Amino acid sequence: MGLSFLYLLVIVFGLWYGRYPVSWQQIWHALCSAIVSNRETDPFVKSILFDVRFSRLVLASLVGIALATSGAVFQGLLRNPLADPFTLGVSTGAAFGGTLAIFLGIGSGLSLAGLGLLPIFCMVGAAMALVVVVRLSRINGMLAPATMILAGIVVSTFLSALISIMKSLEEESLSAIVFWMMGSFSGRGWPHVFFAMPYIVTGLAFFFLFARELDILAMGELEARHLGVSVDRVRMVLLVAACLVTAAAVSVSGVIGFVGLVVPHLVRMVQGPRHAPLIASSAILGAIIMVVSDLLAKNILPQGEELPVGVLTTLIGGPFFCYILSRKKTRDFSL
Repeated sequence: MGLSFLYLLVIVFGLWYGRYPVSWQQIWHALCSAIVSNRETDPFVKSILFDVRFSRLVLASLVGIALATSGAVFQGLLRNPLADPFTLGVSTGAAFGGTLAIFLGIGSGLSLAGLGLLPIFCMVGAAMALVVVVRLSRINGMLAPATMILAGIVVSTFLSALISIMKSLEEESLSAIVFWMMGSFSGRGWPHVFFAMPYIVTGLAFFFLFARELDILAMGELEARHLGVSVDRVRMVLLVAACLVTAAAVSVSGVIGFVGLVVPHLVRMVQGPRHAPLIASSAILGAIIMVVSDLLAKNILPQGEELPVGVLTTLIGGPFFCYILSRKKTRDFSL
């Protein structure tokens, strides 16, 4: 309840705060106008609030929800606090697909819901990265979760090298690739929201549907099999769902790191390991962190310049990653 109230406050503040001054009275009139169509309001103010600020707030919330919940699922499946879309190579796979689309000049040339082919390339890239990671992690035909992070790091490093090659070969697209790789919500709007929402909502439904199985898997794979859980099926369904959610987020925002690592860990420290409340709280906290990061990114620099939001999340998440790693050295991780 407290996180939900905080999220509501952040959204209201996001509607009010910006480079163009909008009073609380104007916000109230615009909200009334949206509910009661015969109420008059300044069309410019209404456009600023709903077409620019609110759409961006909703998109940032969706991306935060996607990255945080997929991180929680990855950590639960692998029973490792270092697991997230980044360390498993899924985010880098989506980034490779998006970079390839920009490199080939078809990222925005052909239309898919007005967004170009970049989202499809992101999803294909993320799916291919997941397939390679799963193949590398199989031992005697069985998926070995302990090796998935190592396989993810290998795949992520290889794809990052391919991305660097494309950046060096295509100077005309270099700035677009670099800016997209740093992650940003600049220039995004309702088409991006409507594209990403179905994938993220569907993935969330699967996360909650299999929350009980995730709790049982936390006790160990052997115990889960004895309790009747189809471990391989559950693991593959959730891996695919988390991959889809991550790819949808990356396709509309670029690469934003460490949210999937930091948020589930913070929630788990406070309220425990049960996955249904963990996923719900991670979704809300992920949305809050992403919206706040975007507000800072928009307004921290002078003269209308904008800092990529991925830079801020990396500055916060990098030291936290080091903290988790040092903590893992001293004691085993337990879900």
